Amino acid sequence: MSALGKVVRSGVGRRRVQTLVIGLATMMAVAASVLGGSLLVVSGAPFADAFAEQRGAHLSVEFDAGQVSAGRLSESADTEGVSSAAGPFRTATVAPTSDGAGSGWPMTVVGRGDPGRDVDEVALLDGRWPTRSGEIVLSASSSLIPTLGMKLTFPGLSGGPTLTVVGVARSVTQTADAWVVPSQMPALTAPGSGGYQMLYRFTDAATAGQITAGAKAVTKDLPTGAAVGKQSWLTVKKNAERDTALYVPFLIAFGALGLVMSVLIVGNIVAAAVGAGTRRIGILKAIGFTPAQVVRAYVGQALIPAAVGTALGVLAGHLLAVPVLAETEEVYGSSSLTIAPWVDAAVIGGVLGLVAATAWASAWRAGRLRTVDALAVGRGTSMRRGRWAARLAGRLPLPQPVALGLARPFARPARALAMGTAVLFGTIAVTFTVGMVASLGEVMKAKAHDVADVTVPAPMPDFGPQSPASQKKPRADPAAVAAAIEAGAGTAKHYSAATVRATVSGVTGTVDVIAFTGDASWGGYTMVSGRWTDKPGEAVVPTPFLAATGTRIGDTVTVNGLDRPVTVRIVGEVLDPRNDGMQVFTDAKSLAGAHPDLTETSHHIAVASGTDVTGYVDALNKDLAPLGATAETGGLGRGSDMVVTLNSLSAILTLMLVAVAALGVLNGVLLDTRERVREIGVHKALGMTPRQTVAMVLTSVVVTGLVAGALGVPLGVTLHGWVFPAMGDSAGLRLPDSVIAVYHGAELFPLALGGLLIATLGALLPAGWAARARTATALRTE
Repeated sequence: MSALGKVVRSGVGRRRVQTLVIGLATMMAVAASVLGGSLLVVSGAPFADAFAEQRGAHLSVEFDAGQVSAGRLSESADTEGVSSAAGPFRTATVAPTSDGAGSGWPMTVVGRGDPGRDVDEVALLDGRWPTRSGEIVLSASSSLIPTLGMKLTFPGLSGGPTLTVVGVARSVTQTADAWVVPSQMPALTAPGSGGYQMLYRFTDAATAGQITAGAKAVTKDLPTGAAVGKQSWLTVKKNAERDTALYVPFLIAFGALGLVMSVLIVGNIVAAAVGAGTRRIGILKAIGFTPAQVVRAYVGQALIPAAVGTALGVLAGHLLAVPVLAETEEVYGSSSLTIAPWVDAAVIGGVLGLVAATAWASAWRAGRLRTVDALAVGRGTSMRRGRWAARLAGRLPLPQPVALGLARPFARPARALAMGTAVLFGTIAVTFTVGMVASLGEVMKAKAHDVADVTVPAPMPDFGPQSPASQKKPRADPAAVAAAIEAGAGTAKHYSAATVRATVSGVTGTVDVIAFTGDASWGGYTMVSGRWTDKPGEAVVPTPFLAATGTRIGDTVTVNGLDRPVTVRIVGEVLDPRNDGMQVFTDAKSLAGAHPDLTETSHHIAVASGTDVTGYVDALNKDLAPLGATAETGGLGRGSDMVVTLNSLSAILTLMLVAVAALGVLNGVLLDTRERVREIGVHKALGMTPRQTVAMVLTSVVVTGLVAGALGVPLGVTLHGWVFPAMGDSAGLRLPDSVIAVYHGAELFPLALGGLLIATLGALLPAGWAARARTATALRTE
């Protein structure tokens, strides 16, 4: 091994604390950067690849067959700006059942003679395309589990047609739930219903504005109201990327914190090592080391632990990506999603490059030192700095060890600033994480609407073939259950919520229509804008529904899949991420003429003040038992895998940042106590006890911790105010102030003291070492 290599190895082994701090800081930065960068790439890659391969439709529009003819729709393909078009295809909303299952959920069926080629080429995943009537291909994302050979019946249609599933397919822009040959469509279309579907590709379709302009162009010569639904490829793309894109702003924040902390800590540690090893540098130069070799030695001492931390960070980033990518792997079928090698290479090269540049800048000072000057410098510290602070602290009515500790940061301002910066970032991370956990809790409260004292859950919907025992089991009558609740002693107010599966014109897949009986405005529904419903014919919808349908408050939407179409006017926007936000909340009377199936009904009860909830539930269950229903205490709370994953990632990354911050303090205090070892010996010789020594060392970080905590809390609040709305936007949600403004005055003070706690934790070990040092040994130290 060369002499330079021995110096590097000796420095790494001797400065174990500094080595550990550099390694942990680098690991934290690399783990967050690998995970964030990978999600940023992976979130869009599957959709982009599939969209290009299948030539997905930039815009799909559903038209009312009663207002426009197929011929006029065909002419829209020649509109300026349209590069290619497909259609018109007949569409119908049907509710099939399969092999003895219960009532089926509605789906959109399109009549197409082939999978297509120029626009929206439907990819067959299994089986074949239908070639005659009586055959159907199901979408892989259909509400029915697609199985080849499965028989679908349509009891709501005249003649009760039966179709056989011959294939499973996927449309990248989700243009249908199922496909049949055009000749099959008349049998699937109820009288007075049905429509046409047109699929367009535009020469310019990169922005929402361009899609809107294209939609206006293709419909301007058609009758007003002919287009009953539109779907942009940008909406489908955003929904496809939602699961992984949600994490990106959060990980960018932690990655940036980790990178900045890594650069600062590496620079501070190398600078401190140069300052503490001035005499050693002089010896190295005296035995023949050139300035460049001295610089390389200190850069090497930083790069070795940084390289180890980088390797561990890459491994941690890959492991943390597993739960995040688990759902995304199945969105487009076949291949497993992995972290791109170039992301690893970019992060590794970038982080190590930053470490090397930072270490080089600090080590350059060592290379410029003159040999004679370096050899002439002892280990003692200058007593001139901070004298004014020591005199001021001495006048305070404080014990002498405490006064000495409080004055210490002013003797080493650069070192105190370095420790304070580490504590600052740790406090920012803790404050940000506390706020994010609270905001996620608010989102989950909005999702569960968990404010009822007592709930009667809805019976589970029927899926698959029914056993004889389950077919004999009575279904609770919602009206009878509501009457029993109304008659119960202690009932203050209640409402029922029936879930009906339907479709909305222009959008594939099912939409949950929540039909309320009674006033549900007290049920915990968090409004983003607009108002709650006041009368039948009005509806409240979540943000993703508005985006998917291209509507806004004041517009109307048509709900299909019932006995007849139902049109409702949107009067409010609500925060609710369930079912990907595809829900419509309305009064049950809005659907009365369409005769919906209201058996899937839950009941929500607020008991009168002073009523014992447990006793109320026991009494109510005696009345509900003959009806086949059961009451439970509390609301219908539901957890979320996404929230668990985000909270776990937050805890892991925050603990890593706090550990790095505490180790940064430990490194600074350790250097300080080693420099002051003779001074500490003098104090001990004059009567300072070990306990007073610990108090002096711990007090030396009090000012630093308090100042860093006071600055870190508002910065953490600001970071939360930027990151969490960005996460909501990635998930397609607009968040109200109640979800963002989660910090309260009573919580901010303990968070500010968190900086003091981090600083104290970092100083504990050096304080113990100083307290245990023997007086004679300390006095002999030069």
